[in-house]
Amino acid sequence: MRVLRRTPSARRRRRVRIPRVPRSALLLLACLPGLAAVLVLALCANGVGRKATAALRSPIAARPAAATHTAPKPRIVPRSAWLDALSRHAQPPPRYDDKVLAVFIHHTDSPNHYDCADAPRIIRYLYAGQTGVRDWDDIGYNFLVDRCGTIYEGRAGGVDRAVTGAHTQGFNHRTAGIAAIGTFTAGVPVPKAMTDAIAALAAWKLGLADVDPRTKAHLVSSNSRSRYAVGTTATLPALAAHKDAYMTSCPGAALLARLPAIRERAARLQGR
Repeated sequence: MRVLRRTPSARRRRRVRIPRVPRSALLLLACLPGLAAVLVLALCANGVGRKATAALRSPIAARPAAATHTAPKPRIVPRSAWLDALSRHAQPPPRYDDKVLAVFIHHTDSPNHYDCADAPRIIRYLYAGQTGVRDWDDIGYNFLVDRCGTIYEGRAGGVDRAVTGAHTQGFNHRTAGIAAIGTFTAGVPVPKAMTDAIAALAAWKLGLADVDPRTKAHLVSSNSRSRYAVGTTATLPALAAHKDAYMTSCPGAALLARLPAIRERAARLQGR
């Protein structure tokens, strides 16, 4: 009997199976030095090359959104520092807006030469007048600032939230009211500590909504007792004077003249 033997070449043809290498990997091999090419070929032979190639083709991740222009929160003295249990007026729950787009600056039309330690007592008198004589449910201003630069929480509801105040006729929504304790008519010195504190407070409060203190805000009048008929969209400074929206001389000519510098300082505090 004649025995047929397989030749070595036939055996090799049956044992050796050359893996199929993706064309994209071959193109990659052409750009790699010796050892790196061998490594990629080995990965392809084990099925990893396709994953590596897919990773190379994966879309680039979207860039993160630009950081908002915020400012540090200044120290704010709470209501409990000036409102005691005997003076407290019964009031309904606070009302809120979604955000603060503008800040109105006021003065309280009270004496200027006070000791800063007396500021809580002065605020308590303002509160009594507004809740008693005017029959309001709370003090109208969201914040008050004394001549030494101390910031006080005014209207209840939380300093971090967009509390609806009662400070600017027709424009209490989506705004905050800051009152400078004193009277700042023409020729009256305005303490630097006070204007610096107002700038810091406005920068923080407007920064929560990424509002530049030097820009304009679009606000809708809620009644016709302001300078704008009800329903009118008014374009006002984001850091405005009370008189910009209502027929008044508030916050006084001296403080009004300082507003451009306050806006610039507030913008710098926001990193603009």
